[in-house]
Amino acid sequence: MLKIAQMGNPVLRKRAEPVSAAELKDARTEFFIESMIASMREHGGAGLAAPQVHVSKQILVVEARGDDEDEAAGERIPLTVLVNPEITSFSQEVQEGWEGCLSVREIWGRVRRSRAVTVKALTRAGKEVEIRAEGFYAVVLQHEIDHLYGKIFLDRMDDMSTLCFTAEYRSHWRD
Repeated sequence: MLKIAQMGNPVLRKRAEPVSAAELKDARTEFFIESMIASMREHGGAGLAAPQVHVSKQILVVEARGDDEDEAAGERIPLTVLVNPEITSFSQEVQEGWEGCLSVREIWGRVRRSRAVTVKALTRAGKEVEIRAEGFYAVVLQHEIDHLYGKIFLDRMDDMSTLCFTAEYRSHWRD
């Protein structure tokens, strides 16, 4: 398991470096990506960005199996690995929802995000892809891409009065 950087660690506030073609072909990068996936699953996250595990590179993994009680209405996200992702379009329509973060343990808050995004990136095999995501998938992608630019969900909150600990979120707000 990779160790998760917690809020206050400088790696979370740095802009991550792009991954070169040579790095992407390196077996160590593939091992790192597999370790990210295992760590995301072990910690119960819907996504994980490389800076969250102390590596300032533009790599993220996302997945939601729809069985975690904190995931949005049981929505599923296929396992997705993106390298050097860039959001190329945001919908005008926004949604507000609860977000938590493996790097901001035990704290939740309401964040406004675009309802849909288009992301251009490379796959772990180096193939160019374009993903159009809506709803929970779009929110998770925005959240993880923010990490690549040194942002955490707290930076996106309009109303800090919605901050709460996990136990209070589960007791009063989750449903």
